[in-house]
Amino acid sequence: MSKKINFSKNATDILGEGKILPLIFRLTIPAVIAQLITFLYNIVDRMFVAKIEGFGMDALAALGIVLPITLIIQSFSNLIGLGGSPRASIKLGEGDNSEANKIFNTSFVLLGVTGVLISIVSFAFSRQIVIAFGCPQSAVEFAVSYLKIYSAGTVLVMFAQGLNPFITAQGYSMTAMFSVLIGALINIALDPLFIFAFGMGVNGASLATVISQCISFVWIIAFFFSEKSIFKFRVKEMKPEAKRILSILSLGFTPFVMTLTECAIQIVFNVNLNAATGGNKDYNAALTVMLSALQFISLPLNGLGYGMQPFVSYNYGKGDTARLKKAIKYVTFIAFGFAAAVWSVSLAVPQLYAYVFSASDSVTEIVKAYTPFFLMGSIMFFVQMTLQNINVALGQSKSALILAVTRKIIILIPLCFTLTHFMGFKGVYLSEGIADFAAGIITAVVIFITFPKVFKKREQAVKKSDSTQPVN
Repeated sequence: MSKKINFSKNATDILGEGKILPLIFRLTIPAVIAQLITFLYNIVDRMFVAKIEGFGMDALAALGIVLPITLIIQSFSNLIGLGGSPRASIKLGEGDNSEANKIFNTSFVLLGVTGVLISIVSFAFSRQIVIAFGCPQSAVEFAVSYLKIYSAGTVLVMFAQGLNPFITAQGYSMTAMFSVLIGALINIALDPLFIFAFGMGVNGASLATVISQCISFVWIIAFFFSEKSIFKFRVKEMKPEAKRILSILSLGFTPFVMTLTECAIQIVFNVNLNAATGGNKDYNAALTVMLSALQFISLPLNGLGYGMQPFVSYNYGKGDTARLKKAIKYVTFIAFGFAAAVWSVSLAVPQLYAYVFSASDSVTEIVKAYTPFFLMGSIMFFVQMTLQNINVALGQSKSALILAVTRKIIILIPLCFTLTHFMGFKGVYLSEGIADFAAGIITAVVIFITFPKVFKKREQAVKKSDSTQPVN
């Protein structure tokens, strides 16, 4: 018989008892900040390499190619971390703390095995990968050198990104935020040192990222060895069981697909741009800037959804649907307000993003002209990002997966090829905006129809369970 984990009054208990609106801010603000810090991770390297004398735009285009590859690594972290942590939260809400800890330990093993495999493949085939991803010839060497160094630290990156959701799952959003913040600050400090002071160029940017992720990993592991953590490392609970692994992967498959399709569409964008412009690096560099703008809108909204996941999963497991409905209503209004505000500014002054990256005049003109089309559908991200993550937290793996696939695979990729065929490079930039708006409408309709049914089904299950309990 397994030893039950100590579950005294702590941050997790408050998920089911605290006042809803203050609790929402307590959970989501650190998560949103963590996502913005992740955004810094993604753009700081680009900001610095763009200033490399004589090779800035080539280096920027190279990092635009490498970004989808790093997203693939992140997608596997999400597959495990964002699949396991909601499952663990639901078990905590049900009072099954032992099973919650087994889910945590199984996820740890899966992250390690997956990280090793990805590291070997990405290092050994780095050149073939960046060429397949549509890298301009002038940027290939920069992209290959960055990817090889990054590959060496893949296992630590996987652990850092995949275990952090288990900190959030316990209600310690602030600790999870600091896990990301520490790495970001170190990355910002090391980038100019390695790139310029040591003259390492693009290699320095990659090395700074790996070192910073390594330090984040140490911080995260230290938390799980502390007294505050409910989840503990136990070797005997790391033994893989097919049913548990399937449970983790089935729920994590939606965030996995959401991240992986971001990678797939960037490959499609790069391939179509190269074909339409003859490999003009300015259009690839402009795309990198536009994708950064898209992340600036989407990542905080992802953070809202991620921050709410422990609350949603815990109360869903507990069966408190009235509390869930009220919280989701609050979050929906907050998410829409943010999306509308950033969307409005982005469409009004799109050249701001080009200035951030010190883009050349030719790249700035492309960004100014086409970013409004690229971002016009991003106002729907309050549904696509925030409520979609809440859908995952409710354990609705099937509907969440269908909605994740709809946006990029069913709508955007075919649309990009079609519009580029008839409109040239303009079709690449226009396809993103159209697809985001259309997919957002579809997701909103599905979610607002299915959520009441999910809550009603859970209420009935809880009533049935209560009626079968023996009366003392």
